[in-house]
Amino acid sequence: MTPSRFLLAFILGAFSTSTALGHEFWIDPAEFSIEPGEELVADIRVGENFEGAGYSYLPRNFRLFEIAQGDARTAVEGRMGDRPALAQVVSQEGLAVVLHVTTDSSLTYKEFVKFEDFVRHKDELWTLEAHTARGLPDAGFGEAYSRYAKSLVAVGNGAGSDRAYGLEVELVALTNPYTDDLSGGFTVQSLYQGQPRTNSQVEVFARAPGGAVMVSTVRTDANGIAQVPVLPGHVYMLDAVVLREPRPELAETSVVWESLWANLTFAVPPVN
Repeated sequence: MTPSRFLLAFILGAFSTSTALGHEFWIDPAEFSIEPGEELVADIRVGENFEGAGYSYLPRNFRLFEIAQGDARTAVEGRMGDRPALAQVVSQEGLAVVLHVTTDSSLTYKEFVKFEDFVRHKDELWTLEAHTARGLPDAGFGEAYSRYAKSLVAVGNGAGSDRAYGLEVELVALTNPYTDDLSGGFTVQSLYQGQPRTNSQVEVFARAPGGAVMVSTVRTDANGIAQVPVLPGHVYMLDAVVLREPRPELAETSVVWESLWANLTFAVPPVN
């Protein structure tokens, strides 16, 4: 994206600084289990602890919006301003993976403590020393951010598996929550540019049937794999963030850091 196009995207689609700082972006299906031939309905949300506003279907704000089932990938169609952003019939039985990648947005840090709090929360502390080493200012500096969200929905029997779909940052489910034994937990792999993110943090949000949300973290191993303890009847959101120096076209603006957010939502069926 050229600097001028980036600035246009910022003007049209950026969230406020307060929204971006530490706030998750996720796909929120109305139902995590549907029958073949029914509509898969989902909101795109930004917020905290499973609470957040739903955003409309706005093509200028995303680079990718698809439903994947194995090798088959179908673009999500909609009308400008539709909310929920996703309401599309899925005919094929099996595991459906909703994919959503946003365009770049930007924010400006007026206080260094805000940036420090953010990187501590996301376990990207290396950026603090790097910020000083690069001679960057303590205030008035910019960060670009983009979101890479996935959601697992069972269509009929829900059989199938998630895979790496080539997102720049990606959480890949190595367990199918609708068909596999979850007594040992849910297995996820964290990837950056297709490679495992070793010894990295994955934040876990667990929403109980009554609505209470518990937040915890797990760490990946040498293969970028983490085990997430799960409970029946709960909905889960996993979140992982990569910070890096900005791409050249972003560095030509006031942006000095770039964050890439990977997110994955799924439900664990209740015990019958």
